[in-house]
Amino acid sequence: MHESSDPYFLAETIALVALAPRAKSRGELFDLLKRRGVTEDIANAVLYRLQEQGHINDEEFARAWSESRQRAKKLSKRTISTELRGKGVSQEIIELVTSEIGHEEELAIALELTTRKFRSMSSLDTEVARRRLHGALARRGFSSSVINECMREIGI
Repeated sequence: MHESSDPYFLAETIALVALAPRAKSRGELFDLLKRRGVTEDIANAVLYRLQEQGHINDEEFARAWSESRQRAKKLSKRTISTELRGKGVSQEIIELVTSEIGHEEELAIALELTTRKFRSMSSLDTEVARRRLHGALARRGFSSSVINECMREIGI
């Protein structure tokens, strides 16, 4: 059989091309292969092989995703958990990765965001600024206790 008509070869090519721009979770690749018409058996076989070869590692992916989202978007561990779940990462790996984010680290991220946003709100009434900051932090998934600590820290 010619390689280009072999369904396994095609599925492997699709997965490797998808991995070129950025790492992806096994779940993301499985969904992609299913959308492209690859059978479940072939998709699982290809993904197993890519995992064995080190092209797919959900734990490394989740850790890198978490660090990136904390650094760039200032997201809470709750929001990061939701995003990872949406990417097909197992609950066990999500819990492992997010358990590495301590309360102090999450508070520091939230405080950095609060401080940055508060600077641009100097002309606003204190209560309006407080409401807006609370909303911004809540949308990023921070808990009320973290939000309240941030508000106390900046004095509003």
